[in-house]
Amino acid sequence: MGRMHSNGKGISRSSLPYRKVPPSWCKSDPEEVVSLITKYAKKGLVPSQIGVILRDSAGIPQVQQVTGSKILRILKVSGYAPELPEDLYFLIKKAVNMRKHLEKNKRDKDSKFRLILV
Repeated sequence: MGRMHSNGKGISRSSLPYRKVPPSWCKSDPEEVVSLITKYAKKGLVPSQIGVILRDSAGIPQVQQVTGSKILRILKVSGYAPELPEDLYFLIKKAVNMRKHLEKNKRDKDSKFRLILV
């Protein structure tokens, strides 16, 4: 959405820290972090959910800074990586739900248009 009195469209978002080493207050062991990641993957969580849980409950700011590799790469090595990429999976899920909605509501023109976009 554009601004009323200027030309900007706004791309405000957070950015990752430049330093590639973990912060001094983060005392997590890389092997411990990998075991937590595999434990949550066995429960059926996707990589983004694992990252949020590690950030909120375990106090790990960035897995890549602590372990040296990303969550998805750790899951691939341990054999728990999902078959489909996470973003593609959720796009397919959204399209299936839209089609189910359109079967019940055939005159919903807006949903037909949104399904084309998805």
